[in-house]
Amino acid sequence: MPAPRDLLIVGSGGFARETAQLVGVHPGWRLTGFCDDAPSTHGTVVDGVRVLGPVDDIVEETVRRTDAQLVVCAGNPRDYGSRARIVARLERLGVRPDRYATLVHPAASVGPSCTLGPGCVLLAQTVLTASVRLGAHVAVMPHVTLTHDDVVEDYVTLASGVRLGGGVRVGAGAYLGAGAMVREKLAIGTGSLVGMGSLVLADVPAGQVWVGSPARFLRST
Repeated sequence: MPAPRDLLIVGSGGFARETAQLVGVHPGWRLTGFCDDAPSTHGTVVDGVRVLGPVDDIVEETVRRTDAQLVVCAGNPRDYGSRARIVARLERLGVRPDRYATLVHPAASVGPSCTLGPGCVLLAQTVLTASVRLGAHVAVMPHVTLTHDDVVEDYVTLASGVRLGGGVRVGAGAYLGAGAMVREKLAIGTGSLVGMGSLVLADVPAGQVWVGSPARFLRST
């Protein structure tokens, strides 16, 4: 069996901690620590993992001196564009796409015809059935189900329990809240937000917030 690869997690909040737990049960990875821009976190230990310091300094040192992989674990409904901004910062530091890990929990089910981009994280009990395509840096929380021919573009966050019917397309940077369900062959627009528990029965335009059952327009993002 190959030796585990070193991994650095960018961020130390809830999503980062959940990803660290994934790494802890995956034999292919060895976690070296978190990095975070919040000074109050530096030197602290979160769930047994040390926060090494600010993002740019730690990532630059990691890329320059080691062959460790990275994964960016940031973003919540109040600022779900943060993951894309951090990746853009790291690109300016010279971080190439091949330095990003793709992490799949051992308890996830991914069909052999599915494809995952760099930097994706799939947590426990997620299911990708057939010909599902994920872009780069997609966050898939527990108990998400993506069915045949779904396309999820870069930087999307799918919160726990999201269900997509077949042939759904989710635009870059969108956020689907916990328990949201989307009817087959619909489109969720770039940068949009679907509220938790929503039932989506029509296309959601880019840059809009939709909530409810059935989901309706609430406001622009």
